[in-house]
Amino acid sequence: MNLKISNICCIGAGYVGGPTMAVVAKNCPNLTIEVVDLSKKKINDWNNIDISKIPVFEPGLAEIIKEVRGKNLFFSDKIQESIEKADIIFISVNTPTKQKGVGAGKASDLKYIENCARTVARYSKGHTIVVEKSTIPVRTAEVIKKILESNNAIDNEDKKTFSILSNPEFLAEGSAINDLQNPDRILIGGEENEAKETLAKIYSQWVEPNKIIFTNLWSSELSKLTANAFLAQRISSINSISAVCEITGANIDEVAKAVGTDNRIGNKFLKTGPGFGGSCFKKDLLNLIYLCEHFGLEKVAEYWESVLKINDWQKERIRKLMVEKLFGSITNKKIAVLGFSFKANTNDTRESPSIEIVRSLLEEGANIYINDPKVSEKKITQDLYFEFIKEVDDLNKYFINEGSNYWTYSKDLEIVFKNCDAILILTEWEEYKKIDWGKTYKLMRKPAWVFDTRGVINQEDISKTNFNTWIVGKSILEN
Repeated sequence: MNLKISNICCIGAGYVGGPTMAVVAKNCPNLTIEVVDLSKKKINDWNNIDISKIPVFEPGLAEIIKEVRGKNLFFSDKIQESIEKADIIFISVNTPTKQKGVGAGKASDLKYIENCARTVARYSKGHTIVVEKSTIPVRTAEVIKKILESNNAIDNEDKKTFSILSNPEFLAEGSAINDLQNPDRILIGGEENEAKETLAKIYSQWVEPNKIIFTNLWSSELSKLTANAFLAQRISSINSISAVCEITGANIDEVAKAVGTDNRIGNKFLKTGPGFGGSCFKKDLLNLIYLCEHFGLEKVAEYWESVLKINDWQKERIRKLMVEKLFGSITNKKIAVLGFSFKANTNDTRESPSIEIVRSLLEEGANIYINDPKVSEKKITQDLYFEFIKEVDDLNKYFINEGSNYWTYSKDLEIVFKNCDAILILTEWEEYKKIDWGKTYKLMRKPAWVFDTRGVINQEDISKTNFNTWIVGKSILEN
């Protein structure tokens, strides 16, 4: 079988599908790539004439979209037509954690994967390579294969055949374009060598051959879960040590540097913070825990569950610390929250620690003013109140608990800081590193506090003011 590739279809125009296909299109001008999605709004957003308004913010992404969109990269809701033409189909849809039924709270909900497989089986023609791009549980490829083969058996007029591959993404949001252009590795799992080599030829247009790794399907799927579990573990580990530093007088930056220079450990993911967020870490850990429990590996499940417990504990201790330092109560006190995305250089708020922390402060009765350079007011509203409402008419202020507490969105930092009791830094945006602390102190109600969960404050600058400061992993300074 000689597999020639000219048309690619990617099902799912989200955080993975859009950027990944944009980079493929840039490096493979001979290929025609179509990203399809059921959501017409999402497709319209990707096709927005104003390139700054595409739905995903990643440094460098808008420039690539501008270069290739309409040439060999297209965004469409015509799923059937795209599948019919495709030689390779990437499945890049959401795999949320199940909310009910068997495995609720831990297992991944594969309904979107299943729907994709059925749609591919129905509309594909000839031989099609089907590539898992979504983060999925181990042995999902087997599910896809059964659905494709079972549905194909019904239609004998068109002899369809399929090759199933696993090609997980290893993207860090905020640096996704660089990760795609200069990957550490490209992992391709499958049982058919020709299909694997065909996909590898696409990546080899810009990726060095020694970075392309072949495995079987199950190793590829498990590698993705394991990579995210290890990264989450490092974040929980350094966050646990940050608490020890604060009590003992050690400096978390100095400890992290000393530990990170050990070449057996390395210095990546040793930056302390309010806890990990994003679409994958928590979901993949829960998935791994469920897998271990399913196979009777209780001690292994407990080990990985402890990583999640430390992550939740870090968020809770930040809230408790703030209440304690603000005289045991934050009712009706104005708290300025800087940053809502789960990390800088992305507008993604999925599983952001800011969501739980802000909710807990609202429950304590605080009046919250939120600033984020890239996250919209509407998105923040949806994240904070998704359990109670679907749409909010008044996006300026939304009252809960009969108006006892509320939050306000503002792009003007002076409004955010004016008469506030405390500033809480939750995302390490570059803008927050340039704040004039002397000027800010004059705007605030005294005694004024800054709680820095990201270590972005210049300690020398803020020490020249009368701020009370807590910087994660460092000794508290009270004036």
